[in-house]
Amino acid sequence: MKIAIVGCIHGELSQVYRDIEAIEKRENFRVDLVLICGDVQTLRNENDLKCMAVKEKFRNLGDFHRYYNGDLRAPVLTLFIGGNHEASNYLMTLPYGGWVCPNIFYLGFANVVRFNGLRIAALSGIYNQYHKSWGHFEYLPFDENSKRSIYHTRSLETYRLLQIDNSGEQVDIFLSHDWPLNIHKHGDTNRLLSIKPFFKKDIDNGSLGNPYSSQILEHLKPRYWFSAHLHVRFEATVNHEDGKATQFLALDKCLPRRPYLEIVNIEPKTETSDGLEYDFEWIAILKNSNQYLSIEKIPKIKVPGFWVPLPCDIKKETEKLKTSFKSLKVPDNFEKVSPVRNDKDEDPDRRVNYVNPQTTEFCKKFELEDPIEFLIKSRELQSNPDEIDLSEDDEETMEKEPMQKKLKSDENSLTEEQSFIIDTKGSK
Repeated sequence: MKIAIVGCIHGELSQVYRDIEAIEKRENFRVDLVLICGDVQTLRNENDLKCMAVKEKFRNLGDFHRYYNGDLRAPVLTLFIGGNHEASNYLMTLPYGGWVCPNIFYLGFANVVRFNGLRIAALSGIYNQYHKSWGHFEYLPFDENSKRSIYHTRSLETYRLLQIDNSGEQVDIFLSHDWPLNIHKHGDTNRLLSIKPFFKKDIDNGSLGNPYSSQILEHLKPRYWFSAHLHVRFEATVNHEDGKATQFLALDKCLPRRPYLEIVNIEPKTETSDGLEYDFEWIAILKNSNQYLSIEKIPKIKVPGFWVPLPCDIKKETEKLKTSFKSLKVPDNFEKVSPVRNDKDEDPDRRVNYVNPQTTEFCKKFELEDPIEFLIKSRELQSNPDEIDLSEDDEETMEKEPMQKKLKSDENSLTEEQSFIIDTKGSK
């Protein structure tokens, strides 16, 4: 199976498809699937730029809006994860994944799907040590802090990925935006430093990459792992203790004469599935970890330690799903959503929160909570203090000392503010 692996594209979607078409003509084959490792920038119009964490001089509408409006259509099925330059107000309506336009599917905060026999897992966002334990509390209108915290990976998604049985069917492909921590040790570090010498400080102090991703890598041992974010092509081979090996490849950003695109031939090892499907085991994990979903900065119910198993037998729960659903084929149910439904923009200032019908359908089918719907209900209850008791959250002085440190260049130091906590169970 021919798969196009793509690094950061920063709104240059049409260029990606033009380059793929040129390769197809030159090599005389057809690409079966496109995988984009983040920074897609699914901007429906200029107003979505208000929700993207990027300096004003770098703000560019790109061409995704033409695919959203139907002027263009992706010529091949495209799956992507979120990076740190995204229209987060749109992607946040699809926490479990969904179509952002016809033939282009966002994999959500984290996911496991199947395509024609390949098992593909994914984790969106980048790591930030100060936000890793937070819930999914971000709510429009964004301020400069929440505009950034929303794309930071959370422990819940990592915990869920670590519940996958690594003694069962192997994950073929894993997608992440930033690299697994210290992956450079398994490749040509000298060559990497010759291209990106400013990586040396992070390499020397052992902080180059995402520690959550490295734990996932050690647990899942996927056949392939693809990343982007650092705007350099880098490959490595991770040999695991049980004899399995993971081929790692990171790619550059979409610019002329930069290695941002690579065609990889990956053959499935299992029986062929029919197109794009959800993964039974992943759905079982989502259903049985739903209680840990939090819309609070500091969750009342903490995510267990990563190696603490869920209080159920996931194998049995998976088999139950298989008896209830003959197939988990992903429905072709894209529709334009508010505020950018047709030519009219109902919320140019991006202050109103909307639910996505795809997420509503997904949550109803699998008995899950939609964090956006949860947040909307909670805010409605806040507006009527007679209906619910509110308590102030002092954030447990969690970040006071660390927040004095300078964060990385793409993250602003956060000003800690008190925030209300809602008893989410009581809001149902």
